[in-house]
Amino acid sequence: MTNQEIYELMARFDQSGLTTLKVTRKDFSLELGKNVTVAAAPMASVVGVSTIPTPEAMADLVEEGTFVTAPLVGTFYAASAPGEEPYVKPGQKVQKGDVLCLVEAMKTMNEIKAPCDCVVEEVLAQDGDLVSYGQNLIRYREG
Repeated sequence: MTNQEIYELMARFDQSGLTTLKVTRKDFSLELGKNVTVAAAPMASVVGVSTIPTPEAMADLVEEGTFVTAPLVGTFYAASAPGEEPYVKPGQKVQKGDVLCLVEAMKTMNEIKAPCDCVVEEVLAQDGDLVSYGQNLIRYREG
């Protein structure tokens, strides 16, 4: 697996409802896990819990639309400074190259820019969230 494939798999795993994932190939093995807090429940409600979904079923879990994704792991910022107006809001039209948000990594602020003239439909990350490589940040439609 290439690094790119691993990063994409990690991003999809992070956004899925899965808590563990193991991939094994000829001379390669990768195990991913999440810390999950589960509320206590009566045993009767546990009966019928499904196993890990197939890749086909996992594809159905992915949100539909066109997205601006995180180009690296870091902290998401919707505005240039605390208390400032966010760069974009749902319903706002932006031009190709306009700054949509920031992702801070290693004390460097990385501007995330609009890939085309578009309308922002939804900002998916919250200010201050840690975002993963490939994670959907903003859903948009061209126009």
